[in-house]
Amino acid sequence: MSNEQEVRSVINWFEIPAFDLERAAGFYEKILSVKLKRERMGGGEMAVFPYARPGVSGAIMNVPELAGRATGTVIYLNCDDRLDEVAGRVKEAGGTVLTPRVDLPEGMGAFFHIEDSEGNRVGLHGMAKA
Repeated sequence: MSNEQEVRSVINWFEIPAFDLERAAGFYEKILSVKLKRERMGGGEMAVFPYARPGVSGAIMNVPELAGRATGTVIYLNCDDRLDEVAGRVKEAGGTVLTPRVDLPEGMGAFFHIEDSEGNRVGLHGMAKA
C-alpha cells in the first residue's frame, strides 16, 4: 500500500519578477488580452493573472532584484488556440520572440520562448495545430 496522494496539478502558483510592475503587467495584458488584478500583500505589490477556483494562477511581482534573469526555470503560459496570435503581439508589447514556433508531437501542441518586457524568459504554449 502506498502513502502517495494524487495531486491535482504540480504547479499551484508562479511569480514573474518585474523591474516595473505596470510595464510588465501591461505587457502580459496586451499579449494575452486579459486584465491582471493589482493587489498589495505583505507590503509588496503584484498583478495577479485571472483564474477560476480551484485553479493555477500567478502574479507579476514588483521585485527588481530578481527581474531580468533569462536563465533557469521557464514557466509556460497557456494560450489555448491563440498561440500564434499571442506570439504575434510580443514585439509590439515590448518583448522579443526568442525561438520560432516549436511544434511538439501529436496531441502535445506547440510553444514559443519569449523574453518579456523585464528580460525574463517565458514560454507560451498552445494546443492549436499549425
